[in-house]
Amino acid sequence: MTINIKKCTLEDSRKLQEISIETFTETFGQQNSPENMNAYLEKAFNIKQLEKELSNMFSEFFFVYVHHEVAGYVKVNINDAQSEEMGEESLEIERIYIKSRFQKHGLGKYLLHKAMEKAMERNKKKIWLGVWEKNENAIAFYKKMGFVQAGAHSFYMGEEEQIDFIMTKTLI
Repeated sequence: MTINIKKCTLEDSRKLQEISIETFTETFGQQNSPENMNAYLEKAFNIKQLEKELSNMFSEFFFVYVHHEVAGYVKVNINDAQSEEMGEESLEIERIYIKSRFQKHGLGKYLLHKAMEKAMERNKKKIWLGVWEKNENAIAFYKKMGFVQAGAHSFYMGEEEQIDFIMTKTLI
């Protein structure tokens, strides 16, 4: 399997929108109402919003390709781009998604390593992320990768308040 990672640019906004909607729907569509899903997808993944995020100097997106096909992506944030106040020594993994047909092939680990590499380049001491309390597969994966639960915060799926666990990992 040929795997490559490429940093996303503004020119990738449509491709980013497509994979964001596809992977988010695959991951959470069955557990949420269509109304709440549509409200979230329209807010989080409209082109203007994605272009704003792609233009933020404190955020980066990376696509992972398998045989020249986009299989997933990761979004990392530092400084003021972080969705929670975690300090200047932290890097947030805001999104990490893999298309369902590419899951269980080590791509999540590959993207996680890319995020850690970016954190170390920027002399960050900690990486962190929020993961839905009901996403047991993701929680197990992050624990396996050395993350520990350090708190929780609210996440809104449309009108519905949900809980995300905050998980952190200290970098050496």
